[in-house]
Amino acid sequence: MGMRVAITGGIGSGKSYFCKSLQRHGIEVFDCDTSAKRLMRTLPSLKADLKRLIGKDVYVSGVLQKQILAQFLLVNDKNKIAVNNLIHPAVAIDFEQSGLQWLESAIFFDSGFDQRVHVDKVVCVTAPLEIRIQRVMQRDGLTREKTLEWIDRQLPQEDILQRSNYEIVNDGKRNIDEQTNELLTKLIKL
Repeated sequence: MGMRVAITGGIGSGKSYFCKSLQRHGIEVFDCDTSAKRLMRTLPSLKADLKRLIGKDVYVSGVLQKQILAQFLLVNDKNKIAVNNLIHPAVAIDFEQSGLQWLESAIFFDSGFDQRVHVDKVVCVTAPLEIRIQRVMQRDGLTREKTLEWIDRQLPQEDILQRSNYEIVNDGKRNIDEQTNELLTKLIKL
């Protein structure tokens, strides 16, 4: 078993862009978000648990109703924690079974996912707030207010960075591939 590394960072920090750089180095990254979405669509026990928690209308003809899920999540932290407590154990098992060494999770610390899976190192991808806001607005077609609402619901970037071992700065100026090379060189030496 090689070294396991988690990649995290707030919404719009550019984690996906960094993961593409890793792919160019032959490193496949397990995407927790993609896994969660797939499991919510396909895992019968998870679908049943979500229906019990949120209500039958969270699935219509077997299709997840994202708006209903989002509304439930945004009501309060208790709802968010309840949903995470259903989804995250399933994602943790999915990661363990994937055989991959690297995982990407936007809410690695916020959600307590760091307690569910063992990793050796954590890399935080950071970007200035204004750049993050612009990225999310463009990517998701959200208003500035809605984008800030999502950003405010996550741990502050400084807190994530403090709990991480390494930082990748994705500000559109610093070269990501160079930073990736430096990081991989450091990890190889450990």
